[in-house]
Amino acid sequence: MKVRNSLKSLRGRHRNNQLVRRKGRVYIINKVQKRYKARQG
Repeated sequence: MKVRNSLKSLRGRHRNNQLVRRKGRVYIINKVQKRYKARQG
């Protein structure tokens, strides 16, 4: 799955953001700042 540009740019907004692939979906998660969350797929 291609990672959308919006997810890539969101990942750079905080240093604790992580790009995670689970069950065919791509997530942005952040354990420090909980407001940074996104999902693709």
